[in-house]
Amino acid sequence: MLKGRVIAINISEIKGVPKKTIPEGNFVEDFGLEGDAHGGKWHRQVSLLANESVNMMRDLGVEGLCTGKFAENITTEGLELWKLPIGTKLQIGDSVHEVTQIGKECHNGCAIQQQVGQCIMPTQGIFTRVLKGGRVVSDDEITMLDSDII
Repeated sequence: MLKGRVIAINISEIKGVPKKTIPEGNFVEDFGLEGDAHGGKWHRQVSLLANESVNMMRDLGVEGLCTGKFAENITTEGLELWKLPIGTKLQIGDSVHEVTQIGKECHNGCAIQQQVGQCIMPTQGIFTRVLKGGRVVSDDEITMLDSDII
């Protein structure tokens, strides 16, 4: 069974900007992270990015990268998120998510691309919708669930 862990939970009241890291998040069923600009009844309620992807950017010489810099709600470690098939169900802390999209088209001239020089969300970020709400904190385990659960 594939497992990873939560490195950080990140939130922003505005779309398209880096998010600030918070100690814990309340993920609401069919909405997303409570208080986050991306929450709502749509397929990209929560964004996830692997710390391994951020490290690739650091290896390219991009400085000043921290959790939330790419506007991800959850920074992870130990899973190659971009390789998960759409429909994969993930237990993240007390919540359950379903992968709905891999990558996205980057906003033209978004704040992240302006600050960092390039964005990795278009190829390595993933998006989920919340099937079961719950609390998530740093260091919570992320587990891939069997497809018949939930």
